[in-house]
Amino acid sequence: MDKIAELSLEGKTFRLPVVEGSEQERAIDISALRNDTGYITLDDGYANTGSCQSKVTFIDGEKGILRYRGIPIEELAEKSTFIEVAHLIIFGKLPTSAELRRFSDLLTDNELLNEAMKHHFEGFPTHAHPMAILSSMINAASCFYPELLDPDRKDTFVVQTARLLSQVRTIAAFAYRKSRGLPIIYPKPELKYTANFLHMMHSLPYRDYEIKPEAARALDLIFLLHADHEQNCSTATVRMVASSRANLFASAAAGVCALWGPLHGGANQAVLEMLERIHADGDDGSRFIAAAKDKNSGKRLMGFGHRVYKNYDPRAKIIKRTCDELLVKLNVSDPLLDIAKHLEEAALRDSYFVERKLYPNVDFYSGIIMRAIGIPIEMFTVIFAIGRMPGWIANYKEVMEAPTRIYRPRQVYTGPTLNAYVPLKERK
Repeated sequence: MDKIAELSLEGKTFRLPVVEGSEQERAIDISALRNDTGYITLDDGYANTGSCQSKVTFIDGEKGILRYRGIPIEELAEKSTFIEVAHLIIFGKLPTSAELRRFSDLLTDNELLNEAMKHHFEGFPTHAHPMAILSSMINAASCFYPELLDPDRKDTFVVQTARLLSQVRTIAAFAYRKSRGLPIIYPKPELKYTANFLHMMHSLPYRDYEIKPEAARALDLIFLLHADHEQNCSTATVRMVASSRANLFASAAAGVCALWGPLHGGANQAVLEMLERIHADGDDGSRFIAAAKDKNSGKRLMGFGHRVYKNYDPRAKIIKRTCDELLVKLNVSDPLLDIAKHLEEAALRDSYFVERKLYPNVDFYSGIIMRAIGIPIEMFTVIFAIGRMPGWIANYKEVMEAPTRIYRPRQVYTGPTLNAYVPLKERK
């Protein structure tokens, strides 16, 4: 028998259906609430609101579980690659060898930007943030594909997916080069996805960048671990924009803007900025740890704890091993990385942080890895955006394939009641 929730209002009882997901997540369906009762629900920040039903990603924050299409993140991190995971997330299944080859070839065939876009990059000042350029140029790229204006054309979805997923790293690398006054480096078709990005970032016209396999693998893992994460701020934004029947590129550009916010995609950048401040103060992290436990100090330990995970972030466990191994293999000597290790060790054994379950999260370790492989701090959020692109595309696809009405949240109005216009000369 289907479960029903009962709501008592003004002497009347209303029956609300209960929806249960495949992992026994339960929700009360309030779709008809306003129509039946005249009431709406108020949930500031949507923390208790399910905005959709999705088949892409499952998270259990209490148990520290993350699965893409039902596959544990631990298995994917150990056995898979970012591009294989992108196929899984977007198309719903792991690809066969032939499917993976076709998908990879399609990415290679679509990695170049239209040459006219080079002029768009020239319009940005050298100090422009790469996320601003990324969002603008994703939208600009859509202008070269008129078929995007018809979002109902399912026959072009696969190639549009490949264009967006492949060109986002080309745009990102070009944006970085522009910010440093460096000449643009084109992608090489013989290089794999992540190695090609490092090539475009760091090569020179007269000398190719030496791509260390362990560095490319570490960055590929960062992309993989960020590929989707349920209905976070940027993914919910993509779905919101998609519900208006906006095209794929426009929806992804909106996701980039949401991700740019420091409370969302800027967390790993905040970690490095914290480490820089600690180093500038001549501290090895000990004084900062003590201050972080004092509510009145204004100091906050960045990269620890997570809004969703009330347990250890499963991505952090994975990336910690990679971080430790990478620093040894690269033989990196960096005072900021030494401070980071000190903070990690102190927080993991300090009862203050353990009792509050403030474990290092994925942002803590990803920032350290990116610094170790030469990714500048202003590119950290851009790396996040590249990694999150498969999840945005998959959620866009769900919206387009479902009979979704345009998203239109309600509000509880708290402004003035009925007012009157006062002529200008009578106002005080």
